[in-house]
Amino acid sequence: MILALVAVLQSPVTCVSNQAAPVAQRWAVAAARAHAIACEKLAPNIPGFAVAVAVDGRIVWSEAFGFANVEARLPATPATQFRIGSVSKPLTATAIAQLFEIGKLDLDAPVQRYVPTFPMKSAPITTRLIGGHLAGLRSYQGDEFTLNRRFTTVTEGLSIFKDDSLLSRPGARFSYSSYGFNLLSAVVEGASGEEFLAYMSRHVFKPLRMTATAPDKNDSLIPNRTRFYETRPRLLGGGFTVAPAVDNSYKWAGGGFLSTAEDLVRFGSALLDPGFLKGATLELLFTPQRTTTGEATPYGIGWYVAKDSLGHRYVYHGGGSVGGTTAFGVDRDSRVVFALVTNLTEARLAPGREIQAVFDSVASGLRR
Repeated sequence: MILALVAVLQSPVTCVSNQAAPVAQRWAVAAARAHAIACEKLAPNIPGFAVAVAVDGRIVWSEAFGFANVEARLPATPATQFRIGSVSKPLTATAIAQLFEIGKLDLDAPVQRYVPTFPMKSAPITTRLIGGHLAGLRSYQGDEFTLNRRFTTVTEGLSIFKDDSLLSRPGARFSYSSYGFNLLSAVVEGASGEEFLAYMSRHVFKPLRMTATAPDKNDSLIPNRTRFYETRPRLLGGGFTVAPAVDNSYKWAGGGFLSTAEDLVRFGSALLDPGFLKGATLELLFTPQRTTTGEATPYGIGWYVAKDSLGHRYVYHGGGSVGGTTAFGVDRDSRVVFALVTNLTEARLAPGREIQAVFDSVASGLRR
């Protein structure tokens, strides 16, 4: 990859960036505008981040900004790996979809068929309900989000919540739960006969050339992994400080992967058309589920589902981690796929929507 180090002087800061490759002429104006938005509205508030945009399955712009290591003044690059948090969920949903397609997974069977060690609850819960946050499983409590404890297996990680009562009757209401997706990783293991991380590598990441997507293992040397930061309170002078150490081994499927913006847009691009998954399977993932009373939820299986201001079908997911915030979306009509990955806890990513809108406008105009 040819990296061009770009320094755009601003007042009062310098915007340092690495562009992955020259931008094609038809996208040059959009890329210049996106670069300006990133420098003006994101770079002053985030230590390091990367943005990638693909259209019709091809990356048209990829650029990283700021620093992967602030203290060492090591610039972020498009190859820098960031924590993607809950954007891990669409990845996990793809494994569920594959196993469903080949007949190894019944979405409506009790989850104990695939995870016999998971306790029975007050009513049956199924893979479909879990994948749509309708199973009544709880989410994080107390300091669970910042755990720094090693879990050696997927099923060991379930011990945190598996004996707790359901929050509501399965199907009754939408209640977001990262732990539900941790349970789905055990479903993948039970249905496939493979360890979850091995399955994801062999059947999702490698076929899609997602070479920079990997579990965030503390005991592994990952040369391109960024350092992680949080915002220092103003009363302490503001700026950024290194985020506390955490161990994400209890939640690979719900929020434990590292990736790059480029890998994420490759992934999203593979779901624009039938091929990697069947057309009917894509509709399964991208159709909002309903409660038992018929109320539509905002979620399919692993994806939020909406229509944007242009009426386009839009599927997306955000991700929040200790030391990372991610925005990821797929416009199924303009065929623009967008990813923004950062190394900051609770980063404000609203300007990312402006960047996506720039490319969406150009892509829609080229189709007229």
